[in-house]
Amino acid sequence: MRIGIIGAGISGLALGAALHRHGIDVQIYERHPRVRSGGAGITLAPNGLAALDALGIGAGFRELQENQVPLQGGLRRPQGNWLTNIPAEITKASLALDRSELHALLLEDIPGARIHTSADSVHVDAGSGVVSFADGSQEQFDVVIGADGIRSSVRRSCFNDPGISYAGYNAWRAISEAPALNVGFETWGVGARFGAVPLHNGRVYWFAVLSGPEAQPSETGLSQLRDTFGQWHEPIPALLHSTPEESIQYLPIQELASPLPSYHTGKVVLVGDAAHAMTPNLGQGACQGLEDAAVLAALLQNGNVDFGAYDEHRLRRSQNIARRSGLVGRTVHTGGARIAAARNWVLQRMPDAATNRQVQAVSSWEMPAL
Repeated sequence: MRIGIIGAGISGLALGAALHRHGIDVQIYERHPRVRSGGAGITLAPNGLAALDALGIGAGFRELQENQVPLQGGLRRPQGNWLTNIPAEITKASLALDRSELHALLLEDIPGARIHTSADSVHVDAGSGVVSFADGSQEQFDVVIGADGIRSSVRRSCFNDPGISYAGYNAWRAISEAPALNVGFETWGVGARFGAVPLHNGRVYWFAVLSGPEAQPSETGLSQLRDTFGQWHEPIPALLHSTPEESIQYLPIQELASPLPSYHTGKVVLVGDAAHAMTPNLGQGACQGLEDAAVLAALLQNGNVDFGAYDEHRLRRSQNIARRSGLVGRTVHTGGARIAAARNWVLQRMPDAATNRQVQAVSSWEMPAL
């Protein structure tokens, strides 16, 4: 079986690594001149780590996880008091790391000859498995995997593409060398929020999110963030002060305009953001892509190209999480001060056990029997 993976992001690399380990002829195509990690930091929830284990490539990630210091987490008000608390017993089951580290660990399991850069897929024929590239070349595969992100050319070629929609808020992300942080938190204001997570190596990944029209990076930046968050609780002002503006990455938050009815057609299957691009409010985008990769790898390793089982195990779960993630965003970024006050009143009175059950309902996952 010859398999072509379009896109060398997290889902594509994880799937490629697993298939290569099982002796399957897999080729990965990336349109950029080199494999890029993108983003800043990332948290792999327990389900993402479980998917890496199922793929057979989790050992390096588990080693990092075992060496990190368990920390308390939760939601806070801009003044600093806690709305919810997530104990270290739950947070220690996740791993926060730099995206470049994540990519490096995935690349360890894939020979360089299997990855083709500057290979821009412009069309895929779902019936024949022929992929056409921008340079005029073509390749044919038994199965083509679209792992090429929210603006997937594979989805555009082979599916009734719903397009993407702007969620109504923008994000800025960075990794800071200082100050040191001994808790993880997300602070909710009115149409604004700020989160920070200590990475396993002592640095801090932070993100800021603001409601408003889709911005242009040149029109926004560190000064806007300092104006918005400068009076919020520490260490938010200190993190902004210690971060060089050139290291801050801007991202308009987008998602699929509507869910797909299926993730496969003919010889083509979608994974990750190509299948179910979602807002990052639950931190589940990469984790859902890894679950996709684990299920699809198991099917392909068994020589199973009846992808109805893939839809059966992935469609409902990934789309439910996408909907829940969108709801969280609307909870923070819709309405004014009165609605925010009511939201906080409810959150502060919700038992921590109930909040933690909701967290675990999203982040718990076991590899299905296929």
